[in-house]
Amino acid sequence: MAQTPRIVAELGRAETPDETAARKAESSRVYRASQNTRNLIAALVVTMAVVAVIIFAVPRGTPPPREPIDVAAVAERIGSAEGRTAIAPDLSDDWVVNRAALEGDGAVQAWTIVYAPADEDQRGFLRVAQGFDADEAWVARVLSGAAPESTATIGGVRWDSYELDPSRTGNISVALATTAGTDTVLIYGAAADDKLEDAARAVASEVIDLREESE
Repeated sequence: MAQTPRIVAELGRAETPDETAARKAESSRVYRASQNTRNLIAALVVTMAVVAVIIFAVPRGTPPPREPIDVAAVAERIGSAEGRTAIAPDLSDDWVVNRAALEGDGAVQAWTIVYAPADEDQRGFLRVAQGFDADEAWVARVLSGAAPESTATIGGVRWDSYELDPSRTGNISVALATTAGTDTVLIYGAAADDKLEDAARAVASEVIDLREESE
């Protein structure tokens, strides 16, 4: 039995075969498009789920703690290479060593140990530097041209004492300096006066030994 042609309200008449084919093709296109959109959303949801698993479910180990720096061992190595005695101060447990290396300003090589507070909530730093055969202007160059304001005897050693403006000296607020034979020992940084003096006491005996070696 022949199928009665579909009457289209918009046309007010039956569809032609071409119009019927076009309508069905458009319906198929719309259906495929909706399927593609649903598939895309589903794929996105799956991807986000996988990412969430990676972030929250996969164990993420913490990096191993950094090996502590053996100041005495580094000082011995540098002293051997330079043919001289390099100081190896043992500061209190209030400090940890961040770096220990030979540095230079072009004219003077300085064996330098950088200390940071052991308490991570505290701020500040100290550097203990031994300028090998340092000229008289070395300390002033390191301290941005500052001159000593007074002297202090700490640990049996007479030190030049500096009070500095951190805005001019790269956050350095305090410093002590003294000669040690042909070298100069400079302790400087951002720390309380008592911490600075403790560092001076820690290195005083080595300063005295260097002076005796040079006699």
